[in-house]
Amino acid sequence: MEQGWLHGEGFLLCLILYLLLQGRGDTFTINCSGFDQHGVDPAAFQAAFARKAFRPATNVSIPIRVNISFTLSAILEVDAQLQLMTSFLWLNMIWYNPFITWNPEECGGIRKLGIATENLWLPDIFIEELMDTDQTPPGLMAYVNSNGHIKYSKPMRVTSICNLDIFYFPFDEQNCTLTFSSFVYTVEKMVLGMEQDVRDILETSQNIVWNKGEWVLQGIHQMTKMTVGTNDYDQIVFFVAIRRRPTLYVINLLVPSSFLVTIDALSFYLPAESKNRASFKMTLVLGYNVFLLIMNDLLPSSSTSLISVYFALCLSLMVLSLLETIFISYLLHLATTQPPPMPRWLHSLLLHCTSPRTCCLTVPWKGNVDLAHLPGVKESMELVGKVPGPRETELNGCPGSARNQQEDKAKKQHLVHLWVRLSHMMDTLLFRLYLLFMATSVVTVIILWNT
Repeated sequence: MEQGWLHGEGFLLCLILYLLLQGRGDTFTINCSGFDQHGVDPAAFQAAFARKAFRPATNVSIPIRVNISFTLSAILEVDAQLQLMTSFLWLNMIWYNPFITWNPEECGGIRKLGIATENLWLPDIFIEELMDTDQTPPGLMAYVNSNGHIKYSKPMRVTSICNLDIFYFPFDEQNCTLTFSSFVYTVEKMVLGMEQDVRDILETSQNIVWNKGEWVLQGIHQMTKMTVGTNDYDQIVFFVAIRRRPTLYVINLLVPSSFLVTIDALSFYLPAESKNRASFKMTLVLGYNVFLLIMNDLLPSSSTSLISVYFALCLSLMVLSLLETIFISYLLHLATTQPPPMPRWLHSLLLHCTSPRTCCLTVPWKGNVDLAHLPGVKESMELVGKVPGPRETELNGCPGSARNQQEDKAKKQHLVHLWVRLSHMMDTLLFRLYLLFMATSVVTVIILWNT
């Protein structure tokens, strides 16, 4: 009885020593004889699969090296308000497992096997900017070579933090970072390397990425950051440069806004004395506000953008032109009813700017201004025409009063003429400022679109 127990204990001890000696070797060669006749025998890999809970290293003091790369397949969404970028990528990892090796000549020429990932040790590589749980589908496979190198590729839907600068929206370019690191293993246990050059990653991603979306992949740059010390982790940082397609926003935002501003600028060709001009400009201002309310969902709301400043300037210029029309209408009404005396400095400025020898702004009306259609001026001209001549005044016995009345009417008509010329000059000044603003806006949009 005692001999049987000793015999059983010795057998168990020999089995443990055999497994330990196999584990202490540099390789764990799998006995795969008969694979060519009966296929892969799962029992041959059981000893290797039992080690999946431990880091695959024969020497615990030497860190395992994991080479990584990724392929960016699609840029799904960029949320400017939440500062998030949602993308879809394939993460590729390659590492060496010394306990899964075999001789292809003894195993029917098998050099690569697909093994379920649930039977293997997997590096815990994650993206530090990730703002969502890892939704890797279960049941994936990893390819194991006969020399012990394992390649594992998994799809990832990544929602990551990205510092977005939307000042040049919709002509903006963003630079988002993807930092790959280990969650558990420090640099003493695992180091990261590159599976392929970053230029190859960019070329592969540009060939595969879905190019019909809003964003275009511009470039991928890589920076390795490694800090050695206690509880420090190896990192590989990738900078992903993307550019927005501005065509949608140019058609839906800039073109309608330019049309409304152009119509408002053309409204200056309506007579300043017309009562319909102010109502027409008021309608345009209301229409522009409705346009901004409808297109508010397309504009980013996280910070101030250049297009928001442009819309604010357009609205301000339209309101300014409306106020200028109201002021000119009031000025013309005041000039035809009871024109105030014009200050000397304003009279000198008017004469200087309307002189043909100067290069100042001139009103678009050439020649003398026709004042007959103004109601107050028309009545005053009729009164001047009805003033009796000198002989008639002598017969009536009041020569001085008739001459003074005629002079007063002539002075009033001249004063009205000056105020009307001033109104037209102010109208022309704002019109040319309108044209300058429109030309500057068109040149700016063309430059931003082509750069």
